[in-house]
Amino acid sequence: MTFKGKEILITGGTGSLGKALIKKLLYGPINQVPKGIRVFSRDELKQWEMKKEIDKAAPMSFLIGDIRDRKRIEMASKNVDIIIHCAALKQVPSCEDNPLEAIRTNVIGAQNILYAALENKIEKVMAISTDKACYPVNLYGATKLCSEKLFVQGNVYSGGRNPRFSCMRYGNVINSRGSVIPLFKKQFEETKSVTITDPSMTRFWITLNHVANFILESVMEMKGGEIFIPKMGSANIMTVLEAVVPDKCKISTIGIRPGEKLHEILINKEESLNTMEYKDHFVITNERVSLQSGFEYRSDTNKQQLDYKAIRRMIKE
Repeated sequence: MTFKGKEILITGGTGSLGKALIKKLLYGPINQVPKGIRVFSRDELKQWEMKKEIDKAAPMSFLIGDIRDRKRIEMASKNVDIIIHCAALKQVPSCEDNPLEAIRTNVIGAQNILYAALENKIEKVMAISTDKACYPVNLYGATKLCSEKLFVQGNVYSGGRNPRFSCMRYGNVINSRGSVIPLFKKQFEETKSVTITDPSMTRFWITLNHVANFILESVMEMKGGEIFIPKMGSANIMTVLEAVVPDKCKISTIGIRPGEKLHEILINKEESLNTMEYKDHFVITNERVSLQSGFEYRSDTNKQQLDYKAIRRMIKE
């Protein structure tokens, strides 16, 4: 498959991931440039700012709308070939404090994407998920697990024809908004001290460039019903702190927040029976392929552990 000649809709397209995907599509290999890219989001200011950054000759259109509005997303996706669904409420504390809003966006919104794809006979839909959907302990993870189930089982409704639905899970994006890295930087600059939740905490880490490449590759590869997972490095929170704040500083341990895990999991034991392993990624399927009984892809036992130098290189990237 190629993106050339395709009409692509990106929900949440003004976010960091949406911007990275658009740059890859517009300025990647010349034979992959799509016919059109539709940026769908609620934020008119971010759309205006993006318009200024992108070449005026680029085949792009900007659509104001909310994935909670089924009719609007159906209208926005008419004559679209591919949907990359990035829009979501993503902050764990925000979802815990606003459960109804999290459900309306992350679950009902996903349902609306499903309806729109079926109504308009869209070729492919790739939904972006999170490591928190695996063994969810917070509302954000639970809503994304529901979203995954909707899209994977959505292939039943299309009955072996278009649209094809698949998902992608990954861990923390280096330097993303709301993540611990910009928080550490700000705390150190302002007070010469930082707060950590637990010194033994670990997380998966990936760069925005890696994520964007992997999503587009997975869209080309997908057949429907898969959950794609890139192989990533893991790091202890103290290693991340060392990479971000090389000078000595005061450290305060504040404890794990409600709904937060000590370690993250991307593939659990039950899913491992349906998981295929490749050189740089895993694919969870609907078939019993038995990667390894009892295998878990966890941030604390991951073979690829990052040191502070590797984290610094990822931050610079």
